[in-house]
Amino acid sequence: MSKRTNGFILLAMALGLLMASLDNTITSAAVSHIIKDIGGFDKMSWVFTAYMLAATSTMLVFGKMSDLFGRKRFYLIGIAIFLLGSALCGLAQNIDQLIWFRALQGIGSGALFPISFTIIYTMFADPKQAAKLSGVFAGIFGISSVAGPQIGTLLSDYWGWRWCFYVNVPLGALSFLVLLIALKESRSDRKPKIDYLGTFLLIVSTISLMLALEWGGKSYPWASWQIIGLFATAVIGTILFVLTELKAEEPILPLQLFRNRMIVGTSIACLCQGAIMFSAITYLPMFSVAVLGNTNSNGLLTPMMFSLMVGAVVFGGLQTRFSFRSLIIVSMLMGIVVTFLLSRVAHDASTVYMISLMVMLGFGAVGPLMSVAQNAVAYSVDPRYIGISSSIVGFWRNIGGILGATLTATIVNNQLAQMIRDGSEAHHIPADKIDTLANPELLVRAAASIPQEIREFLRDSLGTAINHGFMIAIIFAVIGVLAGILSGPGRFDKMKQRAGAKEAA
Repeated sequence: MSKRTNGFILLAMALGLLMASLDNTITSAAVSHIIKDIGGFDKMSWVFTAYMLAATSTMLVFGKMSDLFGRKRFYLIGIAIFLLGSALCGLAQNIDQLIWFRALQGIGSGALFPISFTIIYTMFADPKQAAKLSGVFAGIFGISSVAGPQIGTLLSDYWGWRWCFYVNVPLGALSFLVLLIALKESRSDRKPKIDYLGTFLLIVSTISLMLALEWGGKSYPWASWQIIGLFATAVIGTILFVLTELKAEEPILPLQLFRNRMIVGTSIACLCQGAIMFSAITYLPMFSVAVLGNTNSNGLLTPMMFSLMVGAVVFGGLQTRFSFRSLIIVSMLMGIVVTFLLSRVAHDASTVYMISLMVMLGFGAVGPLMSVAQNAVAYSVDPRYIGISSSIVGFWRNIGGILGATLTATIVNNQLAQMIRDGSEAHHIPADKIDTLANPELLVRAAASIPQEIREFLRDSLGTAINHGFMIAIIFAVIGVLAGILSGPGRFDKMKQRAGAKEAA
């Protein structure tokens, strides 16, 4: 294909990826408008949970299907499903409809991120060019996180919350049409067999695990039959999945991939990266508003997400000069430093100091693996597995994100409740008010209604509890360093040459 055609294809894929990654941050800014219009405050968390569950549980499936039936076909299917879900979300008349349509959006989103990288590797033989482009595409996530809340607020205030979903339609339609016309790909002569049982077991196991992590300690106690049942379902489903894959003629997830040290090490590192990133995204806004007293969290999240984008692009170029292992280890070492500093940050920390931490977090700890991990895995496998390998990265990052956010929440909530109980007598807090005051969201949403002395006590307690919560992120960062060491000394150029030799053979 000509350079001009390649440019159109890249622009179309960037639009599709931007559309999918913008969706959660845009929607978060429209929550109050949605509740005011169609109600459903008690179910609002499901608007986000349904999207994440659907995207994560289908990511590996779409990656494998793109290997079997073609990247173009399943990328277009993903965009079509996402557009249908977006249009239906805009038409939703109640919260239940919105949740189901968000799940449909999530299914489409599960195809877009991994297959985008797969198409880049297919289109560009030059490893340096592919590395830089993968860094740029990974940086789109950072752009969406910065721009999403502002765009969502503007759309909700001036056009209504439904346009937070309708805006996807023209962007997605343009991306769909350009790729339909411009993108060409070869077709396989043989008719592949689909691993239906493995696909079913993979989805059931993933959803059960994610629901257990999402609900545990929040909606249900960890020892409740609901959570134990979900974990049991995940374990049994995983065992049956492994047994099925060992016998399947064309497994949905070829287990032999995990004999490769680079894939195992990078997968663990991505899980750790997700845990660090999601725990930060979950609790830094709360720390900013409730503890530091800022009006909103944009002053922290914007520097973090912008530096994440820069880190993805810069490290996308560095991977042609340094080994994947070196870059993973450097990133996770930076993760140890910045999460340790976050666990010690003072309740009166200056704005300059907090912004410095956010830049370190985005550029050094989270951003690099956005591009490095995709390439490390993609160039470690046979070209016929490049779709599923790209999906593995996003899958483990999402699982790590929910795991990290859940464990951090458990520590923060328990620490906060304990500190309030210990200080209740000294601050004249009635016993029947302890559980209400132990809700971290209270200081964010209704701080003005709390007496000043108690408010200061709660602020200090919450700040300390969040400090302790970041100890989990430190542990994940240490595990990430060990994963980088485990991954082996693979280099970008050598792996690309090896993959090219296999493809030629």
